[in-house]
Amino acid sequence: MQNNTKGALTALLAFGLFSTHDVVVKYLGASYSTFQIVFFSVLLGFPLATLMLMHDNRPGNLRPRHPWWTAIRTLAVMTTGACGFYAITEVPLAQFYAIIFAMPLLITLLSIPLLGEKVGLHRAGAVLAGLVGVFIVLRPGSAELTLGHASALIAAFSGALSSVIVRKVGHEERSVVLLLYPMVANVIVMGAILPFVYVPLTGIDLAAQAVIAVLAFGGTLGVILAYKAGEAVIVAPMQYSQIIWATFYGMLLFGERPDLPTAIGAGVIIGSGIYILMRESRKHSTSNRPVLRTRTRHETGTFLRVGSFLRRKSDMPKKNGNGPKG
Repeated sequence: MQNNTKGALTALLAFGLFSTHDVVVKYLGASYSTFQIVFFSVLLGFPLATLMLMHDNRPGNLRPRHPWWTAIRTLAVMTTGACGFYAITEVPLAQFYAIIFAMPLLITLLSIPLLGEKVGLHRAGAVLAGLVGVFIVLRPGSAELTLGHASALIAAFSGALSSVIVRKVGHEERSVVLLLYPMVANVIVMGAILPFVYVPLTGIDLAAQAVIAVLAFGGTLGVILAYKAGEAVIVAPMQYSQIIWATFYGMLLFGERPDLPTAIGAGVIIGSGIYILMRESRKHSTSNRPVLRTRTRHETGTFLRVGSFLRRKSDMPKKNGNGPKG
């Protein structure tokens, strides 16, 4: 099997695990607060995350070199997790993914002020088309827009912001700092809220919380293996397969049937995102490649970023000042 084929198939499996992760979140959301789900997701994910972080043998401490950027990113990741989990429980899965897939468009926009990226006519057109796709999905004025839809939009924006910040400071900041701070912050903040929203977990639901951690771990490992096997430009678009999983799970488990506007809007958004990926993969097209370097889906702070565990030679130039990619 060719490396790119192996990478693509591994990525498809990994993103299938992530989609299953979201199904369990949606199941738990019918009975428990988002804050409680996030808290236990982080808490039960810590042992697995610690095992992965034990491989980081680089010298240093846990003090951020860029405290303000680290703080902003930590807040952005926490917002992505809380809003993303809430949106999953409140809106159809296909709609959630269609909206969250606007992240590459927002990353492209945010890279202009934060990274000094120059966006040419082609990528600007793709961003505009993708935003039109978001309006098609939401169709304001003709469909009811809920807090769940707003939460999905906020999650897309905060997820894009956290990714761009990693591109900005990741070459100077230790990966372990960028990985642990959002998880610790989630435990502290969600733990403080927990007494006000706590509902005792049944045995089955406690097991479901553990399954969330295991699926996040499996999905993360899968994406790591996919990127190590295949080229980023081949592996990255596989994340859009989640819309297929979402449609399947939504119909099978929750009685959700995506309507025509959702399907059309999702197609436009996905097409725009893939086009941006293709443009960034072109030689000399951009030095930052902020979308192509976004290794996985939105970061929720309930588990680890994939990018910090990838050490491909092409991602780690040693003489130009670049380092770990997000």
